[in-house]
Amino acid sequence: MLLTECPRDAMQGWGEFIPTKKKVNYINALMGVNFDILDCGSFVSSKAIPQMVDTYEVLEHIDKGISDTKLSVIVANLKGAEAAIKHKNVDILGFPFSISETFQYRNTNKSQEKAFSQIQEILNMIEGESKSLNVYFSMAFGNPYGEVWRWEEVDFWAKRFSEIGVKSIMLSDTTGVATPETIALLFDKIPTAYPNIEFGAHFHNRYADSYKKLKAAYDKGCRKFDSAIKGLGGCPMAKDYLVGNMPTEQVFNFMNTENLAIKQDMLNFESAWNIAKDIFHF
Repeated sequence: MLLTECPRDAMQGWGEFIPTKKKVNYINALMGVNFDILDCGSFVSSKAIPQMVDTYEVLEHIDKGISDTKLSVIVANLKGAEAAIKHKNVDILGFPFSISETFQYRNTNKSQEKAFSQIQEILNMIEGESKSLNVYFSMAFGNPYGEVWRWEEVDFWAKRFSEIGVKSIMLSDTTGVATPETIALLFDKIPTAYPNIEFGAHFHNRYADSYKKLKAAYDKGCRKFDSAIKGLGGCPMAKDYLVGNMPTEQVFNFMNTENLAIKQDMLNFESAWNIAKDIFHF
């Protein structure tokens, strides 16, 4: 399986500012675990996400010689994309596109069509650069705004992104509303229709729901998952309270239960876990 650890998602809504040095130490510890990707920062408005104001400085001190782990950052507009592209340590730009029009405005202050247009421009911007683009389908499994959810709406946008050359999409359960049934439905219907796109799962859920959600996606062919140690974090723009991420330790438990090979260094994972305990007080 391809695993992305999300310290950015864990940190972004944290109430107290995490000193830059602590962020650097934590991310470098995660580099040693040998995750495929670390979602480690964002080039977004510091007014909206003040915790990420030091992303550039943090990236400057990440030791990419530790492992082959790629570094991903979130961008929500062209200005952020330009900054991310210029940084030598950034490998992947993640752009949040919402299946919910309401959330697209809440999260990025733009319409779906405007976001789509900007993603087209970002694809042009990274052409010839050693960067790739990952689109997050926020609210892919439903939303808390009373908007009707239909899998066909996800398919509509997947088709449009396929047509402009997007190669990676994460189906994201932003507020933890997905059920094993809707997960199975979406991963059954969407990825097979667009073989040129690598689809993955970015789940937010309660701790006890981890296995059944992972199992539902895995059984339908998903092999790419996002998670965060202890399930920390969530989207601060989604609601008045946060739904935690998929816990990384639960992903490893799932892999053990299913007899799947784990390539990550578990001793280094324990070290990173201990640093997380110090930062997040769990």
